[in-house]
Amino acid sequence: MKKLILLAVIFILLGVQMDLTAQTGNNRILVVYFSWSGNAKALAGQIANVTGGDLFEVKTVTTYPNVYDECTKIARQELDTNARPAISGSVTNIQQYNTVFLCYPNWWGTLPMALFTFLEKYNLSGKTIYPLVTHGGSRFGSSLDDLKKLCPGAVIGEGLSVSAFDRNPNDDPRVTVPNRDVTSWLRRIGMAR
Repeated sequence: MKKLILLAVIFILLGVQMDLTAQTGNNRILVVYFSWSGNAKALAGQIANVTGGDLFEVKTVTTYPNVYDECTKIARQELDTNARPAISGSVTNIQQYNTVFLCYPNWWGTLPMALFTFLEKYNLSGKTIYPLVTHGGSRFGSSLDDLKKLCPGAVIGEGLSVSAFDRNPNDDPRVTVPNRDVTSWLRRIGMAR
């Protein structure tokens, strides 16, 4: 009788373990980012480090000017004309990913148009997307609504907005060092390994 009970406990524990593996073990994570200043890149790197996800940078074929005012003029023109800037590189086998983190700056109240190009290129239906936006005060703007329109079959998870003016330990106004809010957010949504 003891052997039978022990065997039943082992099967129950194996069943629980197999169920946990099905929920977390097969969850491939992709961390996609577009970054002009380096803020979104730094935070995407932190997400990839904490979650074990693969990084992919969305790069435009034509680079944006390094001067802020010049860059914002081009970004505004792209938004006004509903442009889709050409991007270089591609994600191989996007089907293998269940979860996509999308890191980007708020440009003129929404996603940079290069991310419109990226999101229209790939079918993210059935995937969970967690947005992280860097901003100068406008948080997500309309980017969450635009994200829902661009990815109608995806689940948009809880996002995080990080001010570009948050101070880091070096008193630098850019978010170029790991941000504890990001780690807390990843734990809260169950994505920290």
